[in-house]
Amino acid sequence: MAIVREYGKPDLFVTVTCNPNWPEITNELLPNQLPNDTPDLIARVFKLKLKSITYDLFIKGILGRVIAHVHVIEFQKRGLPHAHILMILAPEDKPKTSEDYDNLVYAEIPDKELQPLLFATVSRNMIHGPCGELNPTSPCMIDGKCSKKYHREFVETTITNKYGYPIYRRRDNKRTIQKGNIVIDNRWIVPYNPYLCHKYDCHINVEICLSIRSVKYLYKYVYKGPDRAMVSIVDETDEKNEIVKYLNTRYVSAIEGCWRLFNFGLQERSHKVERLPIHLLNQQNVTFRDDEGEDITIVLEQYSHTKLTRYFEICKENQDHLFIANLRYIDFPKYFTWQNGNWHERKKGGEKVISRMYV
Repeated sequence: MAIVREYGKPDLFVTVTCNPNWPEITNELLPNQLPNDTPDLIARVFKLKLKSITYDLFIKGILGRVIAHVHVIEFQKRGLPHAHILMILAPEDKPKTSEDYDNLVYAEIPDKELQPLLFATVSRNMIHGPCGELNPTSPCMIDGKCSKKYHREFVETTITNKYGYPIYRRRDNKRTIQKGNIVIDNRWIVPYNPYLCHKYDCHINVEICLSIRSVKYLYKYVYKGPDRAMVSIVDETDEKNEIVKYLNTRYVSAIEGCWRLFNFGLQERSHKVERLPIHLLNQQNVTFRDDEGEDITIVLEQYSHTKLTRYFEICKENQDHLFIANLRYIDFPKYFTWQNGNWHERKKGGEKVISRMYV
């Protein structure tokens, strides 16, 4: 949220899900092995694929020049890892018109003759469901309706609804995909970027964020925390004790276990967020361990100076230096770095620092 305050709302929301049938995975399997038998292999391959995808997005700027970004790794109940990526684009590359939206995001079936590889990727990875009347038992069905609002309606041009969310172009061009006994048309296609889908052959959902209203949803969606599992312990001989009966537990899949054992990062962001404490005079927090016999006077002397008090001292000492004297506390870490209990003038890297004051 500190990054959003500094640079504005995200422009693109990208979800990348691992494809267990990538040749880098299947070529390494032993006879009679399945991809889910090798969680360590899946974790390593997805890490490398994600590194390549983020290089394309952040460094090469294939969807536009990125000025700030954040991404978080999550793990599905069935085990496959996926990444949620939020990107803020430079002003000149922000999508503003329907043509810009259509250049970045497609929600239609590609031409099977002209783009056979893309058609195959979309057929395998970018179809929602089907659900609804075609499949009432689909996991996305809640109270008889699809929670993801599929199938969508045919739309000739990309528009935005009253809440600021885009309704992507889905023309009734008679292109279809046969999935079992069901015929899929453009209404069931998950929005994607053709370049990314064609290159990486996996589920890569690309969405455009048009409204500031979407920031709260995206923030909660990306940082919603790990999966939980409710476990019930049944023993007919015990008395009815609902508190003891249920365990609210953490669900950790094999791939997530491997990911953590390999010490792969679970989140990454483009900027360092420096937290700045706020307190009244001589009311800063002091931390000490009483059981280690620390001298309280020494501890109080160590904590007598904080980032805030040192900031006031430097401003007072540099009253003749108009730039430093007028520098706001929230902007101070861009030009100074906190080391060994004092602020030191920063030599480089200040453009990648954002400050956040404690509530």
